[in-house]
Amino acid sequence: MKRFHVHVHVKDLPASIAFYNRLFDAQPARVEADYAKWMLEDPRVNFAISTRGDKPGLDHLGFQTDTAEELGALRQRAEQAEMAAIDEGETTCCYAKSEKHWVVDPQGIAWEHFHTLGNIPVFKEGASASQPPCCTPGATPTATPTATSPATPAPVPSVAASAFCSPATPGRSAPATRCCSPSPSKTSCC
Repeated sequence: MKRFHVHVHVKDLPASIAFYNRLFDAQPARVEADYAKWMLEDPRVNFAISTRGDKPGLDHLGFQTDTAEELGALRQRAEQAEMAAIDEGETTCCYAKSEKHWVVDPQGIAWEHFHTLGNIPVFKEGASASQPPCCTPGATPTATPTATSPATPAPVPSVAASAFCSPATPGRSAPATRCCSPSPSKTSCC
């Protein structure tokens, strides 16, 4: 079963946690110095907030899957619809290890599709102090050709090449990191 995902940037984490605790009538499943996440059951939502963005507001939307098969089905649906996908493969972000890919809607809103593999003690493994914790791949996303789609890359509406800012990790075929929004100034990822 899939779970809807919302990530919002906030200015004041403690005040935001207090607000969302009252709104959801629930405590967060995880709280860190810069992040909080509620795993709500009715409706099934993974709602996350962080202070890592450049301005408050919606960062990205997504679907969290319970299984690798569900994630594969979302990827296949994106390919069949000729959506450009940014495939991160296995990565770390938002205090979790996940397998993920992204699509961007015509308005430029990033949609994350991911399957969580486990928790980690840091926001993102391997991030240095000089680089943002999460960014975008160094290549323009492309759709994987299918029997019914052309062999040319699918366009990404409303997203310029400048939306991609960091190179892939050396020795890895998949892009290393992905910002949660098409804005290169955003510095969060999940």
